[in-house]
Amino acid sequence: MAEENIYVTQPHLPPLEAFMPYLEQIWANKILTNGGPFHRQLEQALCEHLGVEHVALFSNGTLALITALQALRVTGEVITTPYSFVATAHSLLWQNCKPVFVDVEPRTLNLDPAKIEAAITPQTTAILPVHCYGNPCDTDAIQQIADNYNLRVIYDAAHAFGVRDAGGSILRHGDLSVLSFHATKVFNTFEGGAIVCPDAKTKQRIDHLKNFGFVDETTVVAPGINAKMSEINAAFGLLQLQHMPHVMQRRAEIDAQYRTQLAGIPGITCLPKGHQTVANHAYFPILVGPDYPLGRDALYDKLKAHGIYARRYFYPLIADFPMYRGLPSATRANLPRASLASEQVLCLPIYPSLPSEKVDFIIKKISFENDVALVAGVR
Repeated sequence: MAEENIYVTQPHLPPLEAFMPYLEQIWANKILTNGGPFHRQLEQALCEHLGVEHVALFSNGTLALITALQALRVTGEVITTPYSFVATAHSLLWQNCKPVFVDVEPRTLNLDPAKIEAAITPQTTAILPVHCYGNPCDTDAIQQIADNYNLRVIYDAAHAFGVRDAGGSILRHGDLSVLSFHATKVFNTFEGGAIVCPDAKTKQRIDHLKNFGFVDETTVVAPGINAKMSEINAAFGLLQLQHMPHVMQRRAEIDAQYRTQLAGIPGITCLPKGHQTVANHAYFPILVGPDYPLGRDALYDKLKAHGIYARRYFYPLIADFPMYRGLPSATRANLPRASLASEQVLCLPIYPSLPSEKVDFIIKKISFENDVALVAGVR
């Protein structure tokens, strides 16, 4: 019997029958969007779950990033990472800002604070770091630089739902933090996103911007956009929150299984854990080094041939895409660590419904256990 394909992630979906009462309520209310009751309930529930004061919901994380930049009136040059999903940098282009790429730390693959200061110019107005794979950035060092140069800090926290450090939620850092609730994320609302705001005044401005700039029926105060989360998405989010303890626990179990069983394989390095006190295990990246019998791409192809769809997150680098590679900061000489990571990284499947025996199967294919000898040309 052919093996069922194993993808890098699958969305957690509660039982369909559990969602039906929410849909029945939406049908009864006849309120589908524009900040309806489920929208308001989810904002409050997320504040409580995440340990933050104010959350503004969005239809997706990319529009949330764009609106965060608009809300803080960010212009000019913005220092950011080349090692992320392309939406991070795209949000800057949408706001007519110039991305300035700096290299990453070798352990976390997050923006390296030691590289930031040299990239600051009189045109620099902000820093846009990413908590890559849910591992926290060096927020203290980044904030110190921002304070010294009067820069804004917006965290792309798309990977960081539920992550905490010694002081609480990592979403409290910077001027704003932006979440994604895309179907591939730890917590999803099919599509969705949010901005974590430090105060009620900032949230009010962001709420205006995501609704065309309307303050009331006849008053428009800014060229906002339509980025509101629908009632169906918000209702699904409320149901999803009930399942988060199981989701987080199962992800942690899979992470531990990978780390234990991959530890002795030459040339395979698991990315070290960060300084978080609560992790969400959003991804499981490995680095395929020169001591491994296959190159990263050959291992990717081997796994795919066995129905295991790992992903090369993040490859290519953002800096290698056509709209960015002409920037002076996009050269590989400026980004040696990020470039090496993009050539070595492979994210293995991790999601709550992934059985332990499937994880064993993946690890056996990486370790060549039970494989016919390589000389036979069989994987």
